[in-house]
Amino acid sequence: MTPLWQRSLSAFKRSNRLWSPVSSSRCASSQVTHQHAQPSHFSLITQNLDAFSSRPIARAKLLLDDILKESKRPDVIFLQEVTSEVYSAILANPTVRKAFLVADARDQMLFAGVPFENMTLLSRKRFAFDLEPQKEEEEGRLESGEKFGLGPVSRFKLPSKYGRCALSVDIIPSSTPSAPSPVYRLINVHLDSLWHTLAYRIKQLEILANLLREPGCAGGLIAGDFNAISPDDHALLEKNGLLDAWVALHGGDELDGGTWGVGVERRDGLTAGRLDKVAMLGVEAKDMEVMRPRLIEVPKSTGDSDYIPCSDHYGLRLSFDV
Repeated sequence: MTPLWQRSLSAFKRSNRLWSPVSSSRCASSQVTHQHAQPSHFSLITQNLDAFSSRPIARAKLLLDDILKESKRPDVIFLQEVTSEVYSAILANPTVRKAFLVADARDQMLFAGVPFENMTLLSRKRFAFDLEPQKEEEEGRLESGEKFGLGPVSRFKLPSKYGRCALSVDIIPSSTPSAPSPVYRLINVHLDSLWHTLAYRIKQLEILANLLREPGCAGGLIAGDFNAISPDDHALLEKNGLLDAWVALHGGDELDGGTWGVGVERRDGLTAGRLDKVAMLGVEAKDMEVMRPRLIEVPKSTGDSDYIPCSDHYGLRLSFDV
C-alpha cells in the first residue's frame, strides 16, 4: 500500500489576512447544481518552475503572471520545483490570494529534507468550499455555472531516489443522496530525474495509474514533470492503460510538443523532448498547447546582462471535459 499523508486546502481570509483551512468533504447538495448530464469543462496549466537557475523568485513571478492572465486563467494549476522561498512568494501573490485555494499552504514542514516540492492551486470559482465564519464573502457559493465539490487532499510517498511525492486532490461532481457521484482525481507529479532512475519512474507511474482506479474513483489525470527522457519512458503511459493527452490531440511525434531542452545545445548529451505530460483516464482532452516561457534579465559582474528563459521547462495548458 502506498504511504500517504492527508493534507488540507486553504483559502486566504481577508479578515485576519491568513491562509485558513477549508472543508474538503463532499459538498452539501445546496452548494452545487444537480444537473450533470452534460460534461463539465475545465482548464489546467502545469509548469515546472526550475528551482536552480538564477533569480528564482523573479522568474516564478513572471511565469505566474502569464499563468494568471484573467482572459485565460485556468481552473487548476500544477507547479513543480517550487522552493520554500518561491512557495512563500506565491502565497503572497494578490491574485492567488483572491482567486485560488492552495494545497498545503499551512504546512511548515513541507520542505524538510527536500529542496523543492509540488504546489497545487484550485480556482475558487470552480470548486465549492466552506470557510467559516467568512460568509459575507460568499466563499463557497455558486456564482455561475456548476461547481464541483472537494474530496480528500493527499501526498502519496513514492519509491524515489530523490524523495518525490505525488500531490492529489479529489474533485466531486454534484450528486444527490440517492445517486452519489464518483470522484475524479487530479494528481500533480514530478517523477525521478535523469537516465539512471528509469526503474523508479516505472514503479512510480504504475502506482499513480492505480490511484486513478481505486474503488469510487472514476479516473482523472496525472500531470507534471514526467522526466520522460527515453523511449521506455514514452511507452509507460500506454503500458499502464493511460492516455497521453498530447498524443490524443496532436499525434505521436516526440519532437513535436517538446517542453524541455528546446533550442538548447547541452553538454550532457540530452536532447529536447516531451518531459512534461498529462496522462488521462476517464476524462476527455479537448485542446492542448505548449506555453513558452518569456526571457528574464540576469545581470553579470561585467556590467552587461544575460537573458535566460524563466524556466528550463515549457508549460502545458490543457482543456478537458469530466
